[in-house]
Amino acid sequence: MTFTLKTLALSVTAISAIGVAGVAQAEYPEEDITYIIPFDPGGESDVTARFQEPILEEELGVSVNVTHRPGGGGAVAWSEFQNSAEPDGYEIIGVNIPHIIGQPIQRNNAGYTTDDWRIVTFFHSTPNALIVSNDSPYNTLEDLVEDAKENPEAITLGGSGTYSANHLDMLRFEKEADIDLTYIPFSGTGPLKGALEGGHVAGIFNYTMLGTEMADSVKVLAVAAEERVKSLPDAPTFKEQGYDIVGGAYRGVAVPKNTPDDVVATLEEAFAEANRQITEKQEPLGFVMEYITGEEVDEVMTMLREAYGPILEEAE
Repeated sequence: MTFTLKTLALSVTAISAIGVAGVAQAEYPEEDITYIIPFDPGGESDVTARFQEPILEEELGVSVNVTHRPGGGGAVAWSEFQNSAEPDGYEIIGVNIPHIIGQPIQRNNAGYTTDDWRIVTFFHSTPNALIVSNDSPYNTLEDLVEDAKENPEAITLGGSGTYSANHLDMLRFEKEADIDLTYIPFSGTGPLKGALEGGHVAGIFNYTMLGTEMADSVKVLAVAAEERVKSLPDAPTFKEQGYDIVGGAYRGVAVPKNTPDDVVATLEEAFAEANRQITEKQEPLGFVMEYITGEEVDEVMTMLREAYGPILEEAE
């Protein structure tokens, strides 16, 4: 009888220990998180990450380390991430559309595939803008169009990446205006300011943030939005000038495809709180704040595939 009770007691103790261990399992996150920006410092992704960083750290209770791995319009970092990142939430990466849609279509081997990760959220968007320096001979969009018709391919426009939002909307503009321009890809938004100021390009096809930042030294000839953006009230839209071009970039953050749901949910909540706190800082810079998660991510991806698909197919 004693043996049986002792055995029973030991069994109960063992079961209790297992239960306690289960309850005490580590909750995410317990380690520092690396937040990869696949572009140069100074661009929209970097500016936003710097705003987000202290809020994410407060919400998650661990350090969030922003790092930069530029190259290939984002493709270098995205390829490395898909090939090596563990699905545990301790390495996250900034993603941009339509970059991640266009690059795998246009390149024989982009190094990554569009659907081989899990997008946590898209937290903002930025319309494209056609920007020239104050000393440019172009005072209006029509000035540039007329010159392009007289001198095909002579006008150089810099932009972030190849088959990115910048590149694709420039291709749409060429088609709409029936002109030929020369696109110069840069590794991100960061170097574009120096390229324009140094006269290395005739203009840049980039985002409203850069147009806002450089407002005192540039002319924004057109913005690819449905209506004028708050930060650039004097800049006309392409639509106002007879060109049906509305587009730009959606930016967000992704994790490896098999990352657990609870980890993704924790990150979603942290980024949503960051968005709430930085809206007043970002909107005056030309950003449009977004709260896109779950099935809405797929809806946005589908929308942009339909918008840019014909351009990508024609360019193949």
